[in-house]
Formats: sequence, structure tokens, C-alpha cells
Amino acid sequence: MRDVTAGDATFTHPALFYRDQCEYVSANVSFIRSGLEAGEPVAVAVPQDNLKLLRGELGQDGAEVRFVDMEQEGRNPGRIIPRVLRAFADAHPHRHVRLVGEPIWAGRSPTEYPACAQHEALINHAFAGRRVTVLCPYDAARLAPEVLADAHATHPVVISDGLELSSGSYAPDHVIAAYNQPLPRPPGAFAFTFDSSLLPDARHLLLERAVALGLPPGRHDDLALAVAELTTNSVVHGGGSGTARIWAEGDHLVWEVEDGGHIGDPLAGRCPPPPDRPGGRGLLLVHYVSDLVRTHTVPGGTTTRCYLRR
Repeated sequence: MRDVTAGDATFTHPALFYRDQCEYVSANVSFIRSGLEAGEPVAVAVPQDNLKLLRGELGQDGAEVRFVDMEQEGRNPGRIIPRVLRAFADAHPHRHVRLVGEPIWAGRSPTEYPACAQHEALINHAFAGRRVTVLCPYDAARLAPEVLADAHATHPVVISDGLELSSGSYAPDHVIAAYNQPLPRPPGAFAFTFDSSLLPDARHLLLERAVALGLPPGRHDDLALAVAELTTNSVVHGGGSGTARIWAEGDHLVWEVEDGGHIGDPLAGRCPPPPDRPGGRGLLLVHYVSDLVRTHTVPGGTTTRCYLRR
């Protein structure tokens, strides 16, 4: 595989299609070692089993690599850019940075996948013009054809069978829009309409209902913080009022806030604002404390849905 960072003046975002463990290890280790030999900071964020494979193959060289368990840090795809990729790149602002990021694996649920595809598309905006390369492995033997088609649309370069080719279907904004779909909810969800005078009531009622639905004590603060941020956003930016809903879905507690606002910036909540700018961190915090966040936004209305493991 040719070094995809040759002439590293700008951002590079290749997808790596692999079909077996040997191909996975060979391609990724080659990419990592090329970076280390060039004196570049390298981070690897992949699922736990693949993390062990790469650690084992790198041996002593692995001491210079930042390893991240993507199944934990990237469980919510919405926090991968700010908490994993940007956090590492921003720590090395004047150097070319290499990252291996595998946010999509065979164990991802259908509920999680749309947020994963949007994440891959948004990487292209989050790092435009930066001296960063993010190599994204895809298990071509186990992932669905639709997932691989989305990979062609979210990556300008695709590496397969050792060949690096420009993607003829690269269209990241199309993927962002395609998964911006209404979020169906089950009948019977508890609902509460609020305005500025009822913000404390919304937080109290949702936490009370969450406890009744089995949310463990260790997650109470996460829920309270996220509810406070989203309901306040509705009052300040979403038309002055909103509706909160909550229900149980499998092993998750699910809750959402719907209001009359519109999120025009697809990177909202994905990139931290400058340290000297007050505000702008509400959606970022919601992503940090949630196990999954899904959003549907159009002019005149936004629904933000959050999942917490019970």
C-alpha cells in the first residue's frame, strides 16, 4: 500500500477495505510504522479485539502509539471527532498527525449505524485543510454492501486489494442528508411540554421517570446534565418551548427533546469551541454523557434523541 500521506499538506481520509485478519494487520501496521518513522504522532482507535492484534504486531513500537478502545470511547459516534480524533490532533497543532479510526464494525446495531455514517461524512468537514490523515478500516467480508457503498461516499480515497483509488461516488454531504430522517417513537412514551418557567419540572420529571424505568444511580447525573442542556437550548434557541419524551427500549433508556429550532451547522456538538469563547458546549456535553445521540433537524423543527444503557 502506497503511503497515503505523501505530500501531507492537507487532510487525507482513506477507507481501507480488508477481508481477513492478515490483511488488516499488514495494512494498518504499515501505515502506523510509516508515521512513526517520519516522526509523526500516531493514534489508533479501533474495536478491542483489533486493538489487541495491532498491539501484538507492533511490539515495542507500540509504546509510541496512543491506543483507544473504540467500543468504549466511540460507542456514541457523536463524540469520536471531539473526544478522540480532534483531541489527539489538537494536542499536536504544528505537526502532521496520523490516526487509524474504525467506528463501524460488524457488531454495530442498526440504531447506531446512521450516526456512524454521518460521523464518517463529518470528518471531512472537521479536518478540512488540516495536516491530518485518518485511515478508516472496513471489514469488507462482514459488513453489508450498503455500508461499503456509504464508505465510498464518505471517503475520497478507497484502498482495496492493495490498490489506492479515488472514489467515484464521494459525496459526504449526501450521506449527512440521507440519514437526517424523522425518528419514529413508540406509542405510549411519557411526554411533557415545557417553556422557560417549567425547565426545573422537565428535569425533575424525566429523572423521576428514568429511575422508574431502571436507570442505574451512576447514570443519574448524566441524564440530569443532558436534560438541562437540551431543554435550555429549546427555550433559548428553539422557539421558547419544547416537548420532552422518555421511554425504555431494550437495554436502553431513550429520551428526546423536540422543539421549533433548526441546527444549521452539521458539526454542532462535534467540535469544541475555542477556549476563550463562552457557551457553545451544550450539545458537546450531551454527546459526551450519552451512549448514542440521533438528531433529525429541518427548518422549523429539531428532535434530539439520546440513549443511555440501563
